[in-house]
Amino acid sequence: MFRVALTLIFALLAPLTVQAQSQRISHCIAIAQSAPGIDYLHKASWTDPVPAQSVRLHYIDHSMFLLQTQGGITVITDYNGWVGGSRFAPDYVTMNRAHSSHMSEDVPDGTVALKGWSDQFGIAAEHYLDLGELLIRNVPTAIRSFGGVEENGNSIFIFEVAGLCIGHLGHLHHEPNAAQYAALGRLDVVMAAVDGSMTVDQPTMIRILERLRSRIVIPMHWFGEPTLQSFLDGMQSEFVIERPLSSDLVVSLKTLPREPTVIVLEPERLR
Repeated sequence: MFRVALTLIFALLAPLTVQAQSQRISHCIAIAQSAPGIDYLHKASWTDPVPAQSVRLHYIDHSMFLLQTQGGITVITDYNGWVGGSRFAPDYVTMNRAHSSHMSEDVPDGTVALKGWSDQFGIAAEHYLDLGELLIRNVPTAIRSFGGVEENGNSIFIFEVAGLCIGHLGHLHHEPNAAQYAALGRLDVVMAAVDGSMTVDQPTMIRILERLRSRIVIPMHWFGEPTLQSFLDGMQSEFVIERPLSSDLVVSLKTLPREPTVIVLEPERLR
């Protein structure tokens, strides 16, 4: 009888084991702590090779960042079709529908577009793209729409690379709920819209960032120095503030700052 029971248990668990092995597990959700670090900033052109076990982030403009891996995979976030004078075509682009400046139909040939919304109103987009050295996934969020709210109209995109968990909050219209915070997991680096009007207000964004407690926060979508300074003033009690006067940041697990730090990157289109 005991052997029969064991056989039945293993038979029931086998499909679950196969399913678990078929999809890469997110280490950002599974691991709750990030590694300590020292000096974290490396100035480099976006055209230079990416150092081993690192990722480069280049702030293009608005909410567009170019993410480059050591192996040469390239992604542009919230792609709006105009990255500068360069004819560079990334491997992947992510988009959000909240505004036309966060999406584009003009995608280069060979570039794969990952939209933060689905074609069905209110239905969540689902992305879980395992590229080997890079995992791209999304956490759907709601947006303001036609005077109301559209559930799942946008997405936060997460990039897991070189042991890092990098989050782009996109055109965020509300604080994540408990389930969304859990789905985000640990974020070592986060790009956050700080305009305080078209997205969430600054106190809400600051509350979100204090909860995430990321080692690096990169402001985006700031539209001018007064707005940026207002955000920095609100963050300085809990975060170190750095402004290296660079558009590029190369970061790795070993070089994350010890304390949660806001790093202001200067927008520069690709040339």
